[in-house]
Amino acid sequence: MTHEPVQSAAPDDQEVGGNREADEGREAPGTTDGQEAGGTAGGPDAGTPGRSGRLTTREAADLLGVKPETVYAYVSRGQLTSRRTPGGRGSTLDAAQVEALARRTGRRDPGAAAGDLVFRTGLTLIEPDRYFFRGVDATELARRYGFEEVAEWIWTGELRPGIRFAAAPDSLAAARRTAAALPRHSSSTDRLRAAVAAAAAADPLRFDLSAQGVIDCARNLVPTLVGALPDAAAAGPAAVRPGPVAHPPEAEESGAGGDGGAGGSLARRLWPKLSARPVDAASLNVLDTALALLADHDLAASTLAARVAASTHAHPYAVVSAGLGVLEGPLHGAASGPAHRMLAEVVDRGSAAPVVAEHLRAGRPIPGLGHRLYTGEDPRARLLFALLEAVPQAEPALAAARDVVTTTARHTPLHANIDLALAVLSVSSGMAGEAGETVFAVSRTVGWIAHAMEEYGERPLRMRPSGQYCGPRPPRPLPTPLPAPGAE
Repeated sequence: MTHEPVQSAAPDDQEVGGNREADEGREAPGTTDGQEAGGTAGGPDAGTPGRSGRLTTREAADLLGVKPETVYAYVSRGQLTSRRTPGGRGSTLDAAQVEALARRTGRRDPGAAAGDLVFRTGLTLIEPDRYFFRGVDATELARRYGFEEVAEWIWTGELRPGIRFAAAPDSLAAARRTAAALPRHSSSTDRLRAAVAAAAAADPLRFDLSAQGVIDCARNLVPTLVGALPDAAAAGPAAVRPGPVAHPPEAEESGAGGDGGAGGSLARRLWPKLSARPVDAASLNVLDTALALLADHDLAASTLAARVAASTHAHPYAVVSAGLGVLEGPLHGAASGPAHRMLAEVVDRGSAAPVVAEHLRAGRPIPGLGHRLYTGEDPRARLLFALLEAVPQAEPALAAARDVVTTTARHTPLHANIDLALAVLSVSSGMAGEAGETVFAVSRTVGWIAHAMEEYGERPLRMRPSGQYCGPRPPRPLPTPLPAPGAE
């Protein structure tokens, strides 16, 4: 789909502070990734300010993204070591120490907007028209490989064709029981949050934060989340889908429907949770690709929450719980719901014009359009739209999506984002409006855990900002108690 240049952004996957320069693999001259504070810099220029081994205070401040006063504080606390310049009045600092401190604390990138938080990450790089997982084009990965294979690449940097994830029986049983006990009006995200908590309680090894321990946990948790959801067929029509339903016994034995085992791809196991309709190969390919595309997107709001949790050395289940809490916000993962409802209305009314007009008249943004990180069409949406062309029943919803973009471009030139593409899939497949959020949550669990693995290697509790107090100036007298209710 080709549209006009983007002017503003919609709230789908808002980022808190994305990297733009692929910091992974680029070290200061003469340093290695394993060097920590306290290392020494060698070479003939080691005593010369501004050369490869030593840095001036200003150079260190620029590298760390802080003020020179903060560098002095690092020196006074013993985090950096300074050395007087021979014959001069200034001091220099060990470049290796400064670089190691920048890696541990996360530094402000000189190119970042004021107020943005920027952390070094080797997972996802976002450019104006595409994005990469560990340096590989993410859309090409998702086009060629399934969700589990992309997840393995993100977690380990290794591609394992044909890999499948299986849920541990105890975790899956606990997650199902807990999710099924929720009120009937509970959303899929409600059930996923409950399933995570139950799976954590069933896992005695959840505090194993070793790389292998976290990966094993992840390979168990993702299929557990899928298996804990009720089947759409047993829940009735998607538009009025009620609360929890029992998993048919035959599904648990055969690997169909509610099974969390390794009987098929996660996309195949997730499909009956989203739609009561039988799946065809083309539709399954769209869902599998969507899962792979959404696995990570740098420091989106939910991922930042996950990293904050990981910085306390919370176990992976708690990290995912933190991400799910933020994901449910209407400006993040839940943004696909409004896009679904709008697109369904456009299909029903046969034209986008009245629907777009009503949104504009009410001062509401058009769902599914614009993304502040991409100057053109969201590359994730672009790939899904191309794959949806092969799904015959998607043609009306796909035409409606194009109509929305074209109609809106007369007023504000915006491009389609991932929420609109997910809406085409959900509307055309008879899914509930929350289906896009469910896909988002299951998929992004991969990224949250990958970011947790990075954060476990950083200085604990490093994300501790200071509040700027703006309340009444102390000291104040003790307040006068309010009268008790009913007192004269």
